[in-house]
Amino acid sequence: MNTWTGKNRTTLVVAAAVIVAAYVFYYLKNDIAPSMYVAAWGYAIPLVLAALAGVIGERSGVVNIGIEGQMVLAAFAGFFGAAFSGSMVVGALAGIGTGLIAGGFLALTTVRWRMDQIIAGVVLNIIAAGLTSFYLKSGQILPGVIPNIEVPGLSAIPLIGEVFFSGRSVIALVAILAAVVVHVALFHTRWGLRTRAVGEYPSAADTAGINVERLRMVNVTVAGSLAGVAGIYLSMDASSSFERGIVAGRGFLALAIMIMGAWRPLRAFVMALFFGFVNAVASQLQQSGLGQGEGSGFFHGLVDMVTAPQILGTLPYVATLVVLAVAAGRVRAPAAVGQPYVKKDQ
Repeated sequence: MNTWTGKNRTTLVVAAAVIVAAYVFYYLKNDIAPSMYVAAWGYAIPLVLAALAGVIGERSGVVNIGIEGQMVLAAFAGFFGAAFSGSMVVGALAGIGTGLIAGGFLALTTVRWRMDQIIAGVVLNIIAAGLTSFYLKSGQILPGVIPNIEVPGLSAIPLIGEVFFSGRSVIALVAILAAVVVHVALFHTRWGLRTRAVGEYPSAADTAGINVERLRMVNVTVAGSLAGVAGIYLSMDASSSFERGIVAGRGFLALAIMIMGAWRPLRAFVMALFFGFVNAVASQLQQSGLGQGEGSGFFHGLVDMVTAPQILGTLPYVATLVVLAVAAGRVRAPAAVGQPYVKKDQ
């Protein structure tokens, strides 16, 4: 335990400082802080799920550039599956199943056929954009809503309970549970040990009797279900509609979050929360009309330009670039990521 604490001392100190600052802001600005935190978590939910899909894929040695396309296809299938069937359950299953199929397509092309992984992901994104645009029909509505859940005990915790466990949708709780389960499975189970082995040293894993191709195929396919859940959240929970551009680059942002989280599920969860909060701050600044009042002069014009809604809307992506630039030299990708594996006897 002491060894773990020593290795993670900086992380623990930063985490403690962030938690204290969050509570201080929560009590000092109780009129706006709760809504900002809830909005931050709402924005982070699909990022968490999509980043976990990326973590599983890259820990297995497969780059998943196609997360964006997987989310688009799942959002489309989930929304229209629910609209045409009249059942939210059918829609949710259709979205998750589509995520699995998209994950299977990526696994087949990259692992079995050994296609370039970046190109395979781009192809998946193009197919998703084309199919959903071609078959899109307007005027459809969902037959219901995804239920919210109150978690007994946890919902009574100040701030944390209000944001994460009080009146949150089922998918929000799934995102929290998925982050914990994937972390435990990845670092404390035989499956996790084998997954990390095929992502770091596939030849050694093969020598030890692990079927590298099969494990990669299964992992990338199953990871598609997490991207599928992220997709149905966007179309069936966050907006209750499907439109072109509904994913809006979240799949690519999730990849950045995965990298900044050092390919670790819980760190990726925290980074998703950070970007959710940045987005909430940008929205709050837009609503407050900062810099958009009356006045004249160079300084006022400069403030108006910097605080324009179009500029504030880019704040999460600017923050992504800044944090990526800082973290780029401090994290290491799995050694065999992006490299197709060929058995020596083939």
